[in-house]
Amino acid sequence: MLLVYSHSITPRLKYIFKHICTRVLGIEVDFTTKVEEFIAHDRLKMSYTRQQLGNEFFIRSNDILFEQGITDIEIHVHDWGNTKCFFYNGDKSALPFDIFAASFYLLSRYEEYLPQVRDAYGRFLATESIASKFDFLHQPVVDIWAYKFKAKLQEQFPDFKFSERSYTIRPIIDVPCAYHYRLKGVMRTIGGVIKDLIGFKLKALYNRFLVLFGFKHDPFDTYKYVINKQKQTRFKFLFFFLVGGYSTYDKGTSPNNKKFRSLIKQVADYCLVGLKVSFLAIEDIKVLKKEKLQIESIMNTSLEASRHSYSKLNFPESYRNLVELEVNEDYTMGYVNQVGFRAGTCTPFLFFDLDYETQTPLKINSYHVMDYALLKHKSLLDKKKVLNEIISEIQQVNGQFVPVFHNYTFSTISRWAGFKELFNIILESTDENA
Repeated sequence: MLLVYSHSITPRLKYIFKHICTRVLGIEVDFTTKVEEFIAHDRLKMSYTRQQLGNEFFIRSNDILFEQGITDIEIHVHDWGNTKCFFYNGDKSALPFDIFAASFYLLSRYEEYLPQVRDAYGRFLATESIASKFDFLHQPVVDIWAYKFKAKLQEQFPDFKFSERSYTIRPIIDVPCAYHYRLKGVMRTIGGVIKDLIGFKLKALYNRFLVLFGFKHDPFDTYKYVINKQKQTRFKFLFFFLVGGYSTYDKGTSPNNKKFRSLIKQVADYCLVGLKVSFLAIEDIKVLKKEKLQIESIMNTSLEASRHSYSKLNFPESYRNLVELEVNEDYTMGYVNQVGFRAGTCTPFLFFDLDYETQTPLKINSYHVMDYALLKHKSLLDKKKVLNEIISEIQQVNGQFVPVFHNYTFSTISRWAGFKELFNIILESTDENA
């Protein structure tokens, strides 16, 4: 156990120390404000305060963990070996930066509480983030800093046995629309036919009728392929099904459709299943509650995980709604069109509500690449390069890689050519670490 001395034990301090020490490094941690108790402790210990007590392992603290509320903090980012960091704290500290304050800033999504430019869907932009502006979005810096902290601790406490974690993957299969042509209902099917005719999309019209009359496989029906892939790996895939109503933003299948319900149950026999929260439900907790009850009635079990349509987060209300409805995990944190680490980490972390200064039970699993972000790279070789680079970053800190693919990503549609091969790279990336 690591004993931490500080002049004040705040919720922020306890939250971030437990994340870095326990969740990332596997070290149990306790806290004290009593100097006598700290001195008497003869094992792993450190002080985290403004002034060093003696010659103990000491990290000089930044004020952010002892404050309340949100202020517009001036951030100065510096190079630190092969990475970057901020909240420089001088050369008397065991580390030149207060990694706990910097990690708290990133994990709490402090910057997303502040006013900023958003896109047409109301989403926080990657270009607005400190990680993008100072070019460290491509690294899981929180985990890298934690390992630097571990290395320093090992120097001072060589007899302490640190635990090791392993690289893992959690592939996400997002299903905004279960089928391209099937299960659309009479009116939507007629509307699709008319749209194809007006747009002179004769090939699409031909394929539509082939699928509807059972002569051809629906292009979005890739479930057998994904389930076969699931059988080949020990890491569970997580499917997110949309059960929300038809709207401007969402074009899903009715949750009352027996074949759609049967599909969800079939997938749940092999993979984990969560709720893809509709765009309207992001804004309205009553709609969210209805969708939660709908998918629970289909699966006949309580909902464990969610993911928002369009990866939209209304910060912090979105997470508060999930906490209120007792959803345990969320997979929305990430950027649709940008590869990288939105929260600076590849370790799941708990949502800390800055307005209420409290840690919540909601586990945030940030995703690191979405199939759409890879579309920006034209050649398959470039896509592979980008994918392998981010896998390598996560493997170096033995973190959890969360990629987001869609059911139609594995179709024969030309824009998704080569994506099955990219998915295989992800599945095979665990082989050397098995």
